[in-house]
Amino acid sequence: MHLATPGGVTARRDAPVPPDDAGVSFVMPVLNEERYLRRAVETVLQQDVPGPVEVILALGPSTDGTDAIARLLRDADERIVLVDNPDADIPVGLNRAIRAGRYPTIVRVDAHSELSPGYTRAALATLARVKAANVGGVMRADGRTPFQRAVARAYNSRVGLGGGAYHGATAEGEAESAYLGVMRRAVLDEVGMFDESLRRGEDWELNLRIRRAGYRVWFDPSLSVVYWPRESWARLVRQFRATGAWRGELVRRYGRRNSLRFFAPPALVVAAGASVVVGALQATRALRGTRSAAASLVHLPLAAYGALVGVVALGRGGGRGWRDKAWTAAVLPSMHLSWGAGFLWAIGRGARDTVDTSRLDGRNTPLP
Repeated sequence: MHLATPGGVTARRDAPVPPDDAGVSFVMPVLNEERYLRRAVETVLQQDVPGPVEVILALGPSTDGTDAIARLLRDADERIVLVDNPDADIPVGLNRAIRAGRYPTIVRVDAHSELSPGYTRAALATLARVKAANVGGVMRADGRTPFQRAVARAYNSRVGLGGGAYHGATAEGEAESAYLGVMRRAVLDEVGMFDESLRRGEDWELNLRIRRAGYRVWFDPSLSVVYWPRESWARLVRQFRATGAWRGELVRRYGRRNSLRFFAPPALVVAAGASVVVGALQATRALRGTRSAAASLVHLPLAAYGALVGVVALGRGGGRGWRDKAWTAAVLPSMHLSWGAGFLWAIGRGARDTVDTSRLDGRNTPLP
């Protein structure tokens, strides 16, 4: 039973702290990850954890060699467990994996991620110290090609993804959400685990319910996870359009509980659209004289944004070579505009059946 304050806000509650050696369940939704899965699992199995561990892979309907690799990994190590996730949705796969788990602490892992050495032991210590329900650290995006490195720089930049704590904050403390997350199973059971009606943004929504139940969500900058972004421009745009659409859905459902930073990309789309319309009217002479001069003010936000992208791309944050800088200049607006377009589309009609199709195609270009 929740304890409520006179104002109706749930009182602060400590999450349970199981014994150090009670065991950890790593859960990982997997779909078309033949190039990343083996290494992701290796970094999990290399974690120095007191007590037993298990790695539960929720296998979606991959169209590449992912399932064969997963079976080989399972056959080689009894700690690996496979569960089916035929619908491919991440929240469904996570819940299936969590329900199959045996241990009181859940570590969410992404097949595009690699846990740093000591990550889990340090997270367990932080969970116990602050009695949090969920703790996460820094997402350190990385890349192997000029394009992927540009996307990684955007992820790691406050300009790229808007300054969430896990994109580079340095101060430990309570947080709105957590990247991936090391969570107490008892709290997940209490709040209802991941919302299976969401296809993106499920972590933010879960952490909202955790916080509303009175528990702490904690950010620890000493924890880090390497994340490998999408490898092509088309995949990136599809990913960010879907992510923006589901954020629009979350705004429809939860309104002002969403941070103001989520409204920057749709504002950019509106500003770009207004600038294009005014520019067309000016080019066709439909706007003239003082009216045209006044309407030119519409171009200022887009010009300021272009200048900001240029500063980031040409500066140290844009990379070393000209190819890295060029891709950085292309990646930032691609991310922001596709995210913002998806957001505005969903605000009007809801995300409905929007799917991140960047995960569905198993035909990948080989990595160097």
